[in-house]
Amino acid sequence: MITFGAYSQTGEGADRTPIKWRVLQNSGSELFILSEYILDCKQYHSKYIDISWRDSDLRKWLNDAFYNVAFNDSEKRCIKTTHCTDNGDNSPDTEDKVFLLSQSEVRELTDKFVESPFSVKRRAIGTEFAKAKKSDGCHLYVYDKTDKRNYLIENEKECGCSWWWLRTQGNQPTRAFFVGPRSSVRSYGEVTLTRDGVRPALKINV
Repeated sequence: MITFGAYSQTGEGADRTPIKWRVLQNSGSELFILSEYILDCKQYHSKYIDISWRDSDLRKWLNDAFYNVAFNDSEKRCIKTTHCTDNGDNSPDTEDKVFLLSQSEVRELTDKFVESPFSVKRRAIGTEFAKAKKSDGCHLYVYDKTDKRNYLIENEKECGCSWWWLRTQGNQPTRAFFVGPRSSVRSYGEVTLTRDGVRPALKINV
């Protein structure tokens, strides 16, 4: 676990709390990292149309608003531009500073079942800021039913898991992949949904 950058994590949204990241891969000179928590709740795209990751509102937000809020100038110099593939059928590759995991990356690099303290958890919980209802109507879904497999223990408290977006286009051009509360990777998230969270990923030089 490392910290890098800062982002609002309280319900009021007035803080700048260091962001915790899990290391997906370490080449010795480069770290591929994923935020430990769901940091925000956003639509994949604001209009219900055929859309690719390249043209999505969520990609634009990650590489502009989030990038500029979360990282200072010295941190930005550490962030590499990543060539993103597996963006979906007939979806072009992209060059991104900040991105979401693809459906193949999440299957390969996150831990579905045996979640040790050192593993990269596929199940995820949101910050209080992510859970707070936003002016655009986004409001993170939080599991609140009886299946214990859909909860994580955080600071000795049982917390309901949430859905979070992947960048890969879904089983239709108006949909995108996402991760369900119990680690399932699903392909049918309508791009205008206002319930799904964002776990940014990026690569940094070390």
